[in-house]
Amino acid sequence: MKHVPLMKSVMTPFPYSIDINATIREAQAMMSDHDIRHLPVKDNGELVSVISDRAIRLATQPSVERSIDELRVRDLCDAEAYIVDLTERLDSVLLRMAQRHIGSVLVAKNGKLVGIFTTTDACRCYGEYLRSLFPTGNGHDAA
Repeated sequence: MKHVPLMKSVMTPFPYSIDINATIREAQAMMSDHDIRHLPVKDNGELVSVISDRAIRLATQPSVERSIDELRVRDLCDAEAYIVDLTERLDSVLLRMAQRHIGSVLVAKNGKLVGIFTTTDACRCYGEYLRSLFPTGNGHDAA
């Protein structure tokens, strides 16, 4: 790696998204069907937020008084999603994620959703970077 990557080269492109008025059951089904933990949220086609499987799990625990059938995505999505342009530098995004304690970033181009970057993507990038710095041997290296 000769330079700091831009978001467009490390994001997961073309993520699934859900409408803000969808039911939580619909969000759960979409996350389960596609094996994802973060789902971008749109309102009338405009990118507005993200909902996580963690938020859904916490809101649907037996101790919570509201029924899952009463909940909509708008009730649980993040009020302030972190949205960046696809030309944003990875280092800036990673530091902001750590500062804000967040697990996902929505990536946009001209205000339109084009990707998502999660802690899983960050781990993948860092693992690949470490391998480029410290290539593995033939398996016969001493511990």
